[in-house]
Amino acid sequence: MNRIPSLDGIRAISIVLVVLGHWAELRYHSDIAGAFANLGVRIFFILSGYLITTLLLEERDKTRTINLRKFYIRRAYRILPAAFAFMLVTFAFFWHDLRWYHMAAAALYVTNFDFSHPWFLGHLWSLSVEEQFYLLWPGVLRKWFAHRVWIVLGVIAMAPLFRIATHVLGLHGRSDETFPAVADILAFGCLLAFFSKRIPNISSRMAVLTLVPVMLVPIYVGVRHFHITAMLLFVWWPLMHTCIAGLILHAVRRPYFLLNIRPAVWLGQISYSLYLWQQLFVFGEHPRPWYSAVFAVAAASASYYLIEQPMLRLRERSRDRRKPAVTMAAAA
Repeated sequence: MNRIPSLDGIRAISIVLVVLGHWAELRYHSDIAGAFANLGVRIFFILSGYLITTLLLEERDKTRTINLRKFYIRRAYRILPAAFAFMLVTFAFFWHDLRWYHMAAAALYVTNFDFSHPWFLGHLWSLSVEEQFYLLWPGVLRKWFAHRVWIVLGVIAMAPLFRIATHVLGLHGRSDETFPAVADILAFGCLLAFFSKRIPNISSRMAVLTLVPVMLVPIYVGVRHFHITAMLLFVWWPLMHTCIAGLILHAVRRPYFLLNIRPAVWLGQISYSLYLWQQLFVFGEHPRPWYSAVFAVAAASASYYLIEQPMLRLRERSRDRRKPAVTMAAAA
């Protein structure tokens, strides 16, 4: 499979932020650490918006359409097996602490709308957001392709207004994890995919300056104890998201050694499974020792090599078996 340079390295940085941020947040009661864990999730969202939209645009350029069935099958092979394996183990282990609707919400990828979910399913809110994005965006892009930029800009404008509405209605808290509240983060990645070919290259010095808001905004959020303000919603977060998008494009165009060395690439490749399992080993109701991350990496490695990789190979074999039939139909 062809891989875009640096993306696995960026995934590695993101998962490190999530794991270490969650651990330090619980260990030291640090909101700043929690804000950096949240930063890791936001980088994942922007990266997902960019990558998925890029793939959809490439498909449309080649075929003049977007095959939704093939897209959903590819995503199902990639996402569902590892997630369901995690859910089965977790459901069995925490059976007495679960209600049927918690399990249903997790299995149907709507945990972000299950405001009473227990801590060991808490991280599934972001995977639910991703899956809802996969479900909605390809169809929207195919049907309203001519209006794609305005749709994305509308999402970026509406998400902060939705969060303000939830605050006014007294719903602040887990409602901030619902899809309308965070869809703007994914939209920045989509917007990057639309204009990536038109955006000029930036120097490494400019990239370092672009990194400054990415580092300072989470500190500001942590110091403010995640207190949501209009300035944060309409200025600081959009600025940070724009800078993250710019840094992703810079890293793709100018692959840095550290983002593409084998350990970084490997960590990025297992990042999905590591995100799944870190919740049990690193996060929790009580502080965990630092070496708990080692067990999380071990579980993630088992998930990657025993579940993710075999399912991806199965997906490729299924695609290869369909090729002769497609070729014969085209010849006929």
